[in-house]
Amino acid sequence: MANSNLTAAKKAKNDEFYTQISDIENELKHYKDHFQNKIVYCNCDDPIESNFCRFFILKFADYGLKKLICTAYKTKGHGKVYSCEGDITKDGVINESDLIVRDLECNGDFRSPECIAFLKEADIVVTNPPFSLFREYIAQLIEYDKKFLVIGPDNAITYKEIFPLIKDNKLWLGCNKVKLFTQPNGETKSFGNIGWFTNITHKKRKEKLTLYKKYNATDFPKYDNYDAINVDKVTDIPEDYNGVMGVPITFLDKYCPEQFEILECHEPATSLEKLKQLSKFKEYKSRQIVVKGVLCQKSYHRIFIRKKQ
Repeated sequence: MANSNLTAAKKAKNDEFYTQISDIENELKHYKDHFQNKIVYCNCDDPIESNFCRFFILKFADYGLKKLICTAYKTKGHGKVYSCEGDITKDGVINESDLIVRDLECNGDFRSPECIAFLKEADIVVTNPPFSLFREYIAQLIEYDKKFLVIGPDNAITYKEIFPLIKDNKLWLGCNKVKLFTQPNGETKSFGNIGWFTNITHKKRKEKLTLYKKYNATDFPKYDNYDAINVDKVTDIPEDYNGVMGVPITFLDKYCPEQFEILECHEPATSLEKLKQLSKFKEYKSRQIVVKGVLCQKSYHRIFIRKKQ
């Protein structure tokens, strides 16, 4: 199963999943204008193996890049940095000998001083970072105020380090999901819960959700322990209700900040601040959502939203 593959990989800290170039192109085409005369940094990518590097080398002139920098983590020895400052392709053929290559003093870890120096130089970061380090990776991008477009697990939406960024419109979802990855041994793995995270504006983010349902107390019952109505499907959000609504996290795929305000993402019975004080607090996970005295077992995470007037 798709999710079991990701769980197994996380337990083994096996983060070597290579993104298909078709998935990269399908997403990057929505941001093409943002790359003009920009320095792009792929800081988890070996050009010999990474399709991110291959994509930007092939599209260097088409996207109007100023410079491409690539570094990758090496488990042993020193890492390398690869860069190019002009179109090195001819008829779609990559001339690797034209890449500028030099050894790093470190192993290429994105947290190393050398790699942070490249990060400071860059305008946009694009890559598939290690999922086991996703929180730390995003925190670094925010700290250095970088534009980014990276791949991550959907459940990162509920991380206590990530959700506040979504709520404050400092991070949002991209346009597509990523279904298939290739491993170093050539095997492919499919996932159903991997997507793009970015802080670069795209057209989909400005598309308002079409609402057609009418509110009624039967289809949209209130929580017993929270002043909001429950909406089981994003497509069922009522057009004529202006109060607080609890919706599935899939709402973020359709979220338009001009149409809705995101309030919270947590169990309705307890305030977020109280949850943070619990010794065993883990993310914004489902706890007790109660409707008409019945615990809603099928209801998992809920994002609480309100329509903008």
